[in-house]
Amino acid sequence: MQHRIVVLGAGYTGAIAAGRLAKRLRREDVAITLVNAEPDFVERVRMHQLAAGQDLKPRPFSEMFAGTGVELRLAKVTGVDVDRKTVAVIDANGAEELAYDTLVYALGSGWNAQGVPGTAEHAYEIASRPGALRLRERLARLDAGQTVVVVGGGLTGLEAATEIAEARPDLDVALAARGGLGDWLSPKGREHLRKVFGKLGITAHEHATVTGVEADRVATADGKAIPAAVAVWTTGFAVHPIAKATALEVTDIGQIVVDGTMRSVSHPDVYAVGDAAMVMGPGDKPLRMSCASGSPTAWQAADAIAARLTGGKLPNVPIRYFNQCISLGRKEGLIQYVTADDRAVQAVLTGRLAALYKELICKGAAWSVANPTLGLPTRRHRVTREQAAAGSAVEATA
Repeated sequence: MQHRIVVLGAGYTGAIAAGRLAKRLRREDVAITLVNAEPDFVERVRMHQLAAGQDLKPRPFSEMFAGTGVELRLAKVTGVDVDRKTVAVIDANGAEELAYDTLVYALGSGWNAQGVPGTAEHAYEIASRPGALRLRERLARLDAGQTVVVVGGGLTGLEAATEIAEARPDLDVALAARGGLGDWLSPKGREHLRKVFGKLGITAHEHATVTGVEADRVATADGKAIPAAVAVWTTGFAVHPIAKATALEVTDIGQIVVDGTMRSVSHPDVYAVGDAAMVMGPGDKPLRMSCASGSPTAWQAADAIAARLTGGKLPNVPIRYFNQCISLGRKEGLIQYVTADDRAVQAVLTGRLAALYKELICKGAAWSVANPTLGLPTRRHRVTREQAAAGSAVEATA
């Protein structure tokens, strides 16, 4: 009897988890199904590049998972029943249910309109490939001198504003930030960011809380109106809503509460990774939604599942931060080194070298999806018939 592992979502975390499980376990013992709505891997960390007019290398899952034993199921997830241990999906042939013994929930997140009036009707997002392509098409139709306002001063907002300004120097690009420009960075980091903004001609509207989006402007809390032929919304992410509709224990925003092995605290046959999971990091602080946080959670979950199925030792690898990597167009970058709990230190790397560093990080993230074997032995482990039938093994002492 094969142990059925179903992985929902093939972003960075879901794809890494599926591939790592395939490397750890024998295919005659487990059946791994990866459910995703699209046939290609989406490099989410490059969506600002796609929106700015650059073409990205296609990465079809059929090639990435060839010969691994991972079965790709092209379908949209419509529901999860954690009591019956089934997943509802719909594809071109209609609706169906998939049964599982172990579920890896990696549906991730999308853009967060924050309930601000007019965002859904008028703003553009780059949290997804369809959103980035929609913005790309709109930017291509803008005439010289028209204004693009990026709302949100976090990493995504900085990358979007600089990428668009570099690609379209004929446009008037601005950024509206709730706080100061790069106010979480070190003094050297903030200085370099302002230098790049000045070089690219980007206007920074600081301490500007956007309270509404219209067809040609954004309104701020202090009563001002910032002209915007296009408003790009980058104020954070909202988790996929399906988990909140289940019996799983979730947070107020819908993240699944997990233990240190990414296992649901309420349903031990469910694991959550990436943005879908509430994971506590150093300093007892929740990990932020990011690729930097998500990949280690996928490694942790896959290794924990494999250990429990084979009677091996559970992973006990602390998840921590080392730096924040920010691309500022294709020629500039900013690497802000941080403490384990993500607070900026004085050290930074800037300029062309930082841009090359960030590019290596992006390539490495994509490489890790197709080669999710960091730290793994080459030998696959055997799942006993009893463990496969029972659904999980007795936990080994960590």
